[in-house]
Amino acid sequence: MSLRRRNMIKSALGGLAGLTAADVLHARADAVGRESIDRPKSVVLLWMAGGPSQIDTWDPKPDRPRENRGPFASIPTAVPGVALCEHLPKQAAMLDRFTIIRSVDCAGSDHSPSAVMQTGNRNARPRINSGGALYPAIGSVISKFKGPARPGMPGYVSFNRDPDHVPGGGFIGRQYDPMNGHRAAGLPAYEGFGRLIGDRAEVDRAMHFTLPEGVSDQRMQNRCRLSSSLDRLRREIDQSGTMEALDHFQQQAVELVLGGRARAAFDLSGEPASVRERYGNHLWCRQALLARRLIEAGVSFVTIDLSMGVNAGDWDSHGHEHVFGGIEARPDERFGTRGLQPLLPVFDHLITTLVADLEERRMLDDVLILALGDFGRAPIIGTQGGFTGGRNHWPRVMSMCLAGGGLNHGQVIGSSDPQGGEINDRSVTPADLAATMYRHMGVPLDTTWLDPSGRPNYIVEENGQPIRELF
Repeated sequence: MSLRRRNMIKSALGGLAGLTAADVLHARADAVGRESIDRPKSVVLLWMAGGPSQIDTWDPKPDRPRENRGPFASIPTAVPGVALCEHLPKQAAMLDRFTIIRSVDCAGSDHSPSAVMQTGNRNARPRINSGGALYPAIGSVISKFKGPARPGMPGYVSFNRDPDHVPGGGFIGRQYDPMNGHRAAGLPAYEGFGRLIGDRAEVDRAMHFTLPEGVSDQRMQNRCRLSSSLDRLRREIDQSGTMEALDHFQQQAVELVLGGRARAAFDLSGEPASVRERYGNHLWCRQALLARRLIEAGVSFVTIDLSMGVNAGDWDSHGHEHVFGGIEARPDERFGTRGLQPLLPVFDHLITTLVADLEERRMLDDVLILALGDFGRAPIIGTQGGFTGGRNHWPRVMSMCLAGGGLNHGQVIGSSDPQGGEINDRSVTPADLAATMYRHMGVPLDTTWLDPSGRPNYIVEENGQPIRELF
């Protein structure tokens, strides 16, 4: 199969992916009747594609020389003795609701595609492993073994433009790929470094849940029955699993359109104007509001790819000559402003608004929020040939943050060395992060999935354990 054809199929499947199997839906429907999911759990992953600099965000080094500490000052926080970058003032004021991890081991993590950190598996490296793209995302595993909290909703939704930024079901089946929430919600199109195509910066209605003019609910159901009959022969001779996945997506698409719950969740016009104004008009902030609506409606896992462009991602701050810029803000004739600095206020507002909103709705204890990227950045600025004012990839240590989930927050876990380039203590692995999410969602850590050879694979590799300080 050609690369072009493979990409076309992947794109087509992405629009209605991440939807659970029928037996899972039936089980969840029965559970609703038994009132066993009155307080469903969910995960929101804020994916900082490209890899944010640990030193210029959550692990400042104010006493180091400028080429190490970077251009930003540090500020005190609500947790005594803990400082953050000056461009995260809202998070600093609410840090008692967050946990910062300064010792994440990202060895082996790549980007474009980004898979290791989102699967919890270091084998998920398509660049060096021919099967690396097929290790299932944590969201896909949760979609398969947990399913959505309520019928008529997908289990796993992602907001992303570049398919290489968010992995899918892989070995466990394309039916567990994430549903593309960006298209489903009718969000504005964009290209390059955050340039909108056209002038439509507002999110309107969930246009992709509207039936074509003249097509009634009954007519749609009749069409589906006819299509199912015509596809039976192709399904019998298909060896790739594509037809099975397409049958599944088609059934789920009809349920989503006719059921109404998903359509309402994706429609921001039903949200009070005051709430929309609170989140703001930035695309990432609107996606965060949609994430809250989706988990409220029953989605179990939502990934927001915090990247307006494609390829590596907006947080890939190599330097001034790089397409995404360096650490400091840099004017650009085409894209306005580039660099890490303009991203931080948007992220700061997004994550604190989401946490505060969930807390006020008494949902925060049930929603685990994680913000992280592919890896950290080099401790010394400008050491990459051809680029100045930026930091290179640095998988030896990364910082990240968590909130919610009813866990123990207001703490810092682990530390880096004085330069911020090596783990000093308490290494946290991708498998540990996966185990933490599975523990929160109630998925047993000894759960296995089968690869094409029939070999069982544990969902948690490398002896990964839930991060003990959080529980």
